[in-house]
Amino acid sequence: MGISLDHLENKVEQILAVCASLRNENQALRAHAAGLEAERDSLVSKIDVTCRRLEALATQLPEE
Repeated sequence: MGISLDHLENKVEQILAVCASLRNENQALRAHAAGLEAERDSLVSKIDVTCRRLEALATQLPEE
């Protein structure tokens, strides 16, 4: 019975270690996703500004 309890204890420790590792990985992935979302928002804003500038330039072109 002692060996079985030791084995069970080891398995529980392994599970706890995997849970901690997954928690850390999840936290890192969430931070990375937040960074990517911020980058996307910045790029969308730049595209919007560029589109408005192009539209303004298009109105200045001479008509044929």
